[in-house]
This record gives sequence, structure tokens and C-alpha cells, in this order.
Amino acid sequence: MTNTLYDALIAPHAKSDAVFLTRDDGAVVSYASFVSRVAQLAHVLTDAGVGPGDRVVVQAPKCMDTIALYGAALQTGAVYLPLNTAYTQSELSYFIEDATPALVVCDRRNEAEISAICGDGAKVMTLAKDGGGSLSELAGTCGTSFATVARGPDDLAALLYTSGTTGRSKGAMLSHRNLLSNAESLTDLWQITANDRLIHALPIFHTHGLFVALNTSLLAGAQVRFMAAFDIETVIAELPSSTLLMGVPTFYTRLLADPRLNEDLVKNMRLFVSGSAPLLAETHAEFEDRTGHRILERYGMTETNMITSNPYEGERLAGTVGYALPGTEVEITDDGKPVANGDIGMIEVRGANVFRGYWNMPEKTAEELRSTGFFITGDLGVKSEDGRISIVGREKDLIISGGYNIYPKEIEDVINDIDGVLESAVFGVPHADFGETVLAAIVPEDPAHDLGDIASLVEPHLARFKHPRKYIIVDALPRNTMGKVQKNMLRASYREAGQG
Repeated sequence: MTNTLYDALIAPHAKSDAVFLTRDDGAVVSYASFVSRVAQLAHVLTDAGVGPGDRVVVQAPKCMDTIALYGAALQTGAVYLPLNTAYTQSELSYFIEDATPALVVCDRRNEAEISAICGDGAKVMTLAKDGGGSLSELAGTCGTSFATVARGPDDLAALLYTSGTTGRSKGAMLSHRNLLSNAESLTDLWQITANDRLIHALPIFHTHGLFVALNTSLLAGAQVRFMAAFDIETVIAELPSSTLLMGVPTFYTRLLADPRLNEDLVKNMRLFVSGSAPLLAETHAEFEDRTGHRILERYGMTETNMITSNPYEGERLAGTVGYALPGTEVEITDDGKPVANGDIGMIEVRGANVFRGYWNMPEKTAEELRSTGFFITGDLGVKSEDGRISIVGREKDLIISGGYNIYPKEIEDVINDIDGVLESAVFGVPHADFGETVLAAIVPEDPAHDLGDIASLVEPHLARFKHPRKYIIVDALPRNTMGKVQKNMLRASYREAGQG
């Protein structure tokens, strides 16, 4: 029996003594011991009643067992559903209710809160940064081999939630084929091999950190310096003995702020990759001046994994996201029809990387996934004569800050519920560190009325990364003749406000 993704990423390493992970505490985990740990956790999942196709929700610390749990979900045929560790209780309630998981794995510190949300539904187990938690403890009592459950290319491997403009999050259904095809394309394109050592400082509840960074490392048999979070001192210390860094623009601006960053420090490095948010042209230029390396920028989405990449060998142009990955088609369209090269249009993508649709949302799936297989991304772009893609804007008002997708409607709904607020408009402006940052323009019901500390009223309802950086009180929101709020005017007026 075969299991498409497990057989490609994990099974080949069962007898390998090569190093897989090096942790913050200095502990080294071999590939063979990782495969054994995956099997132990697979036993825990099946003993808990998790079967093929069941969802396993994970909102847990970034530790080795969280990665092994991903592998265990694959081996048991379950569907892995990682959630941002910053999500609030009200946000978690929606995800758990919508996904109807068989098991929820959370930080040991949040067990009571998560158990209250789950009620008599999903079972709850815990993980902890120190290696504790009920999941890890049970795994230690289990056998180190497990009969892998058969899963085919079209079976679901993961369910990742992405926000929607209506404020209701959508669960993108990702198959074994979706994830494996993308890992194979990137591993080949970026020439990742067992000789590489990746600095992994990204979160693992996100496509970038989980599927781009770890799937490619597993596929190639590369080493991974597994960091709990980005820490400038640790990254500086690891650069001389590493070859790869995958990050968001924030990583690179923070490195550039450190005087120790120079060509000698990175002479062993082979590739710096940036994604999840736009990288400013000045960051490209300054990084190349300081290190001699040109950052490779790529483009992807939760629903599609990676779509394009600047070339490994060839010119990496600032302001572009490169060419379509092998096996992936990218069209620039107007009402579904291709436009001429150089013209702005909607970015649509088709390929083995494109998701199977939205969980429990057939109508939304039909709106965004054409019968031809093309997915309508919502991003506006331009294709050059040689096929290079540049993103020029977004049809929807998505804000990408520090690699996280933020949709204004969700924040506006919270602000508009505050007593004394007539209406609000949330928008993004450029930020050197995060790519974009969130601002909120607010119209009070009574200009003379003090709205109080709006930030403290918003805080309990939204994850920290969604909080507006500034709240701007205005007399009225700019509108066109049809009454639609002109957020482009707000962005232009307050472009510099996000830097303070």
C-alpha cells in the first residue's frame, strides 16, 4: 500500500543516521529517530480514535513533536490542520466548529480553554515547549513502528484556513498531490540537496514554514537548524555553518540593522529566499551591497502553495516574483480572458499545486476555482514578454503584514461594534519591516465624544498581528459617486503614518 506524501517525505529516512534537526537546546535529532517518533505519535492518534480523513487541529508551540505530529497525521491518513498560535478563543471556536476535528492538540497552558470550546466533541491533548504534554508523554509509551495507512494523490493531507473578505475564514483543502508536486518543483528549482543546512526561524502553522521550508528539506534529506522563533543573535551565530535561509522581509531588515552582517559572515550561504510579503527594492539593493547575495523572492498563496519564483540561476529582479514554477500555468486575465503581455489583469493559476476547494463552501469554491482548473487569485499582475510576473495590486483589500494575511472586513466589524463608532475603514500602508502595516480610519458618531482606548477594546477579539498600528479619527471617509469607500485615497493620505 502507498501513502503519497508520507512515502516521499518521511519513509525514505527510516534507516538514516544523518542529522535532521538541531534544536535550540543543542540536541540533535537524526532522520531515523524522527521517523520513529512519527510512528509513536501515529499510535497515539489511532488510539485516540483518529482515522483516515479525520481532521487533527494543532495550535501548539514550535517544537520537534509538532513536526512529528504532522508526519503522524500523514502516516495515519488524517488531515493536518495547523492554526496560528496567536488566534483568540473566539477565532478558535469558529475553526473547531467548522472543521469538526477528531482531535485538537494545543499548548499545555491552554488546555482548559480549548477543552471548554470542544465540549463533548473533539478530544484534547497537549504539547509543551519543554517536551512535556499529554501527547508527548503518551507517545513515549508507544512502539516505534506503525503500519502506514494507504492514501492516494487526491486524498486530503492538510486543511489550512485563510481569511475571506466577508470576515468568514475559508478552509483550503490541500491534497497529497498538491503538497508533493510543489515540494518537488521547489527542491529541484532551488537545487536543495542533502548537503544543505537550512536556518528555520519561520512559524510552522503557515504554508511558508511548514510546506515550503520543511517539505523541501524532508524531500532532499537536508539538515534543519530548528529555531523556536527568529532571534537575531542565533541567526548571526548560525549563518557561517548554514547554506539556506527562508524568511519574510522582516528577517532581512533586521539582519541589515545589525552591523555584523557582511560578506564574510555569509560566505558559506548558498541561497536567501523571501516571501509571504512584498520585499522593498531598497532592501534588495542594500542586502546585495552588504553580502554579495541577491535575495530570491517568490510568490504563493495558501490555496496554491508556491506559484512563481525568481530564478536560481539568472537575474532576480526586485519588484517581480519571477516565473511560473515548472508544471504551473499562470495567466493574466480580464473577465477570464488572457490579456496582452504588459497589461494589468487578474492573476489566475492552474497546476497540480492548486487546492481542491474550500471546506464546506461549494459556492465559494465555484466562484474562485474555474471548471477549467484555473484558480482566481484576487491579485492583479503583469506578465512580461519573457513570462516574468509582477504583482501590482490586489482586487480585494488583503493586507499582508509580516507574512500574515489580514482582511480589513474582519477588523472593521470589531471596531464598528464599539460604542460611539459610526463607521471605520481598515487599510494597509507600506512598512519597511513588515511589508505592510494596518491602519484604521474611524468616524465617531459624535465628534465631541471621546472614544476612549480603542486599542484595548479591540485587543480581546483579534490576534495580535491583526491589530491596527494606528487609529486615525476622521470626520468622514472618502467615497466615490457610488458611495464606495475609496481606500486608495486613505492609503495615499496616510502612507507615511505606518512608519512611526
